[in-house]
Amino acid sequence: MSNATMLRQFTGNSSFIAALAVTVFFIGLTAAPCIAADSPLAADTPSTTVEGATFIAPAGWYLSVRGRATIIESPERDSRIVLVDVDALDRDAAIAAAWAAYRPDMKLPLISTVASADKDGWTDQWTYTYRTSPNERRDVASGTKRRGNQWTVWISDFFQPTAEKRLAQVRLIFDRLLPKGYERETFAGKTPNNLDDARIKEIGAFVERAREALGIPGVSIGLIQNGKVVFAGGFGVRRLGKAEPVDADTLYIIASNTKAMTTLMLGKLVDEGKLTWDTPVTKLLPQFKLGDADTTSKVLVRHLVCACTGLPRQDLEWLVEFGNATPTSALAVLGTMKPTSGFGEMYQYSNPLAAAGGYVGAYVLLPGKELGAAYDEAMKSRVFDPLGMKSTTFDFAVAQAGNHAAPHALSIDAKPEAAMMKVNYAVIPVRPAGGAWSSVNDVLKYVAMELANGQLPDGGRYISKEVLLERRAKQVTIGKDSTYGMGLRVETTYDIPVVQHGGSMIGYKSNMLWLPDHQVGAVILTNSDSGGAILRPFQRKVLEVLFNGRPEADADIQARATAMRVSILAERKLLTVPAAAADAAKLAKRYANAALGEIAVSRDGESTAFDFGEWKSPVASRTNPDGTVSFITTVTGMDGLELVVRDSADTRSLVLRDAQHEYIFTER
Repeated sequence: MSNATMLRQFTGNSSFIAALAVTVFFIGLTAAPCIAADSPLAADTPSTTVEGATFIAPAGWYLSVRGRATIIESPERDSRIVLVDVDALDRDAAIAAAWAAYRPDMKLPLISTVASADKDGWTDQWTYTYRTSPNERRDVASGTKRRGNQWTVWISDFFQPTAEKRLAQVRLIFDRLLPKGYERETFAGKTPNNLDDARIKEIGAFVERAREALGIPGVSIGLIQNGKVVFAGGFGVRRLGKAEPVDADTLYIIASNTKAMTTLMLGKLVDEGKLTWDTPVTKLLPQFKLGDADTTSKVLVRHLVCACTGLPRQDLEWLVEFGNATPTSALAVLGTMKPTSGFGEMYQYSNPLAAAGGYVGAYVLLPGKELGAAYDEAMKSRVFDPLGMKSTTFDFAVAQAGNHAAPHALSIDAKPEAAMMKVNYAVIPVRPAGGAWSSVNDVLKYVAMELANGQLPDGGRYISKEVLLERRAKQVTIGKDSTYGMGLRVETTYDIPVVQHGGSMIGYKSNMLWLPDHQVGAVILTNSDSGGAILRPFQRKVLEVLFNGRPEADADIQARATAMRVSILAERKLLTVPAAAADAAKLAKRYANAALGEIAVSRDGESTAFDFGEWKSPVASRTNPDGTVSFITTVTGMDGLELVVRDSADTRSLVLRDAQHEYIFTER
């Protein structure tokens, strides 16, 4: 697993991979030569492939056609999506023909092929992954889609920094990549079914099948309709090998679902006249600053939680070095972070910036208190207590003392195991972005308030409707069918609004969603990283049951389960476990990086381990096609963190990367 892919588990939102509708690991590729196009597009442009498949080409990109290949090139001219219509006997022949049309000189080793379920009029959807070296920093994949006898092949060839910051525009292309003449299923104008016993049973049976297929120990779900909780319960167990079941009161880390609750606290302060969504942040919290003075001056309260300031993901700095971190130090790290796209220009998700949103509200409300304590009190007094969320807490010790779910993940051998818990403590200093523990019963109380537009069950007004709904208003687009507001997404894939947010920490994947026009909501909490694969199909299943939709969710689950295991095992074949002795012998005993701290290297028999201070993992090794050597962590839950050897004549170094940053650890 690449660093960029591993780190995306902490977003609670769509990744570049998800934008391509696959669940695979991308591999690098040397830069392709620029494809000439006259000028960038002035606006998002509905377009077709040579044979008529529809898509939208993003504004600022370059669109050209070469033979049967339609090339959509990024503004940086270093990345592209290629759509090729081909006639072929089978998918392998279609892939070969597409590469011949785009890059006939390209000969990449194939790692794996995985299938996706039929959807949106396409059949034979397969994704091919290839291998090259991490130093090239490119993600490449190709895939097939078939409609009747016509194949459409997509090729994604992206420089990693460009891929991450242009995620929303890549989604724009794929959100409406549909066969010629095809009209997507719509639920607009339909009256939802009542969630009666039979329909609830259908949803529950789906969850149990999915849980088994994906190797998730425990899943808790809740359903609400017309102001009434119609189901709240659990499937499976809190911990592998133990009998205690999960239920509607079991606590899970809800991760980035916390963001919506943080913005609710800010909304309460707006209602109270203590701030506005458009108050400059520096007027509220004088020590707030980013690494760019111009951007700092522009940041309003709404921008802290809108994923639209141009600030990139920079999660390694809170995930790797957190032992002595505090809310104050987390804010200080923001002062080193610089935007990589224009202010308000595109979707870029930032956990540290969202954390600052919570701490700004806390400081305004309780300026004399330590920021973390002030935030905890603000959330309790303004959100949890008024909504009756009695079990929700930021106190890890309190949460784990009672009915709670333990974290799990698939190992590097694709087997369900207990996952490392230690790194989840990294979220505590940035907890407004994702540090809450909660249960289905508590989150349902939050969802009920959202569905009631700010009213409480007793009819009392909790928050003004205008302030509440402002949090859902578009701040930035994510593709064609989704927008991001303030800690909330609104999706319109099937022509009805679904408000939602997801959450992701190690061993915990979750989602909450509601249909404001239909008075239906749902919550799903899981205790495994593989639970990430159930979230979208669960949402789809709820819609299928409500609107008699096409039965797609079950096939999607089975395809995801197979793809997940095939991809993990394909990566496993490339590793030497434990790390090759000859490569490990060349390592220094200690490395250091100014931002991420130290790595101590130890040997125990044949095993080599990297100790990051706060957590430790055995490492595997891998020799890359360019001859470089990578060491990859293998501890379950934090497996896949890759450090590439970069030694010179007089210095031994390791390089750790996320999509847009590079951290060099040098021998100490």
